[in-house]
Amino acid sequence: MKLTNEKLAADIRIAGKKEFLEKGFQGASMRGIAASLQVTTGAIYRYYTDKESIFEALVEEPAKELENRYRRIQQEFAAKPLQGQLESLPEITEDEHTWMMEYIYDNFDAFKLITCCAVGTGYEHYLDSLIEIEVNSSKALIEKMEQAGMQVLPLDDELIHMIASALFNGMFETVRHDMPREKAMMYADSMRAFYSAGWFRILGIS
Repeated sequence: MKLTNEKLAADIRIAGKKEFLEKGFQGASMRGIAASLQVTTGAIYRYYTDKESIFEALVEEPAKELENRYRRIQQEFAAKPLQGQLESLPEITEDEHTWMMEYIYDNFDAFKLITCCAVGTGYEHYLDSLIEIEVNSSKALIEKMEQAGMQVLPLDDELIHMIASALFNGMFETVRHDMPREKAMMYADSMRAFYSAGWFRILGIS
């Protein structure tokens, strides 16, 4: 039976987070993490197979929760009839948008690792997964409007992707710049209002 020391496992995660934040994933090393704890790399390997497994332990749960909830938001939006979708625009309600930003800040270190230190990990393109959900939802709405005979300005996939990318990169800029929660929430609300107004204009909805 493999004996474990929960305190050491927790200390490894703390030391790993510090190493990743200082050096990025690619610059971090198991040796560096071990040295900061004054233990051997062998001691770390009892708990984590490599540095990526430490990184994943730090970010996996909050990353999945945010993505899964956002996916559910868009699935619920897509399930509405067209008129219901148009009446409930923007796609992210104020309550859900507030939840997302609060959740990001409740798990700030995890999302800081994802946005600033994830190159070389499976989370390197995490924002792209959120952007893809937004792009697909926007395209589905536009297709519904066109099928209903509504006049929509021509939008190609690249433009829709750029708009979705601007939304999520803007949200996570608050994390990249270590913005205080209150200021981040204020900026995010302003950005959501700007983003929503833009979609109303593009879709020709009064």
